[in-house]
Amino acid sequence: MANVYKQSFKQAQVDNIELSVYNCGLQSCEKGYTWGPGVRDHYLIHYVASGKGTYVVNGVTYPVSSGDVFLAKPSQLITYTADQEDPWEYYWVGFNGSAANKLVLQMPFRPDAPVHTCKNPELIKQSIFNIFLSRGPENFSEAYMVGYLYLFIAELMKENDQTAGHPQQTSSSVYVMNAIKFIQFNYSHEITIDDIAKSVGVSRSHLYRVFMSNIGESPIDYLTHYRINEACHLLQTGQFSIAEIATSVGFFDQFYFSRVFKKSKGVPPSRYLASKEAGMTKEESR
Repeated sequence: MANVYKQSFKQAQVDNIELSVYNCGLQSCEKGYTWGPGVRDHYLIHYVASGKGTYVVNGVTYPVSSGDVFLAKPSQLITYTADQEDPWEYYWVGFNGSAANKLVLQMPFRPDAPVHTCKNPELIKQSIFNIFLSRGPENFSEAYMVGYLYLFIAELMKENDQTAGHPQQTSSSVYVMNAIKFIQFNYSHEITIDDIAKSVGVSRSHLYRVFMSNIGESPIDYLTHYRINEACHLLQTGQFSIAEIATSVGFFDQFYFSRVFKKSKGVPPSRYLASKEAGMTKEESR
């Protein structure tokens, strides 16, 4: 067993735009080391470099060993525990953003299989380790980390394609991915949930069910959050009025936009930048 250690890095501030690294690290655990039960507010992937342990998701226990990766989704109740005889050493990365759901759906995980045995474990290990190696508080370090995160995700997508006998995507996840793509290309227009459902060829009620089962929120909530996150990005440029931003992200009533924005972020758009600098937005206070 390797010496017990823990090295980690956490971003002091993240912008929940397309994709952001929240934290990353590596740890060689002591016997029986446990995290949880608890929930995260972001996606979290562990790669097990050596040893073994167990991963519990919503009451179901999965064995995990060297060469495996396991996924935790936001708001999932999870516990992971190192083995008493052969405790694990693992690498991890936490991330979120408007593109995160779409990317996770293309990885080799399913609701009933949150653990995947890697076909190319050394490549996966190096890919996730590169994220940690590029850590730092500078803007260029954040760009490096996100770049390496995309490469790590790409390797997991490739693993998904290489998994024999495993359907690359369930039909429900395909509907969700296509709906998300439709939202990303059309959120600035006056689209409805019926428009989204029609674009992917399902009923409104079926779209609701597949969204809830795959990403844990309704289509209207996803659309609203996507629009508000895009609005945050525009606010940070300092180039546009609130009315211009509201129209740009698909809200054609400025006052309604302000109400929705405040409900999502805890402050009205006029105070978002100031509160963000003070670390007082709803997301950053969690």
